[in-house]
Amino acid sequence: MPLVDPLELKQDSALAEVVKFYDETLGFCPRSVLTMQRIPGLAEAFVALNRAATAAPPGSRVTSDLMRLIGAVCSTARECRYCQAHFVRAGERYNAQEDKLANICRFRVHDAFTEAERAALELAEISAQVPNPGADDDLTRRLRQHWTDDEITQLTAVASLVAFLNCWNATMSTELEEPAIHSGEKWLGKEGWEIGQHG
Repeated sequence: MPLVDPLELKQDSALAEVVKFYDETLGFCPRSVLTMQRIPGLAEAFVALNRAATAAPPGSRVTSDLMRLIGAVCSTARECRYCQAHFVRAGERYNAQEDKLANICRFRVHDAFTEAERAALELAEISAQVPNPGADDDLTRRLRQHWTDDEITQLTAVASLVAFLNCWNATMSTELEEPAIHSGEKWLGKEGWEIGQHG
């Protein structure tokens, strides 16, 4: 049961932009954002931060699908079932390779992932740890081997944004939407994923 029930979507111009953003990323406005409406401006501010963190500058190799895989890895490390399902769904919508979605929990060893992606996803995983150990010398070296400073900054921004969502949705026990449940079961079911507190 959710800690706080989401509100019906308010029909004003600012929230119309929120809906547009999530229609693209998920195909629906998530209950987490509908709950954020209880604090004036929070939903809009969150989406503005989300857009900034996920807006890849021209030429960046931090692709939209990689950002969603980062979200899935962070959420797996934090055991946020809600966000795991959302990020694999968003990965589908941003054309992540099926091998990557099906093997995201084995990114370190599965041959669907490049060395650059492995370093980025390892950064995502450590960013979700509490306490956060930071990147050690080996990971720092591997990140700098494959990514520019601007790209590493963006990888970290995406992981940090996901940490907020993991905390929010785990604390709120946000109820999962049907399309996200389907994606979670499809891509993560064999890894033991289940709705848990989000049903």
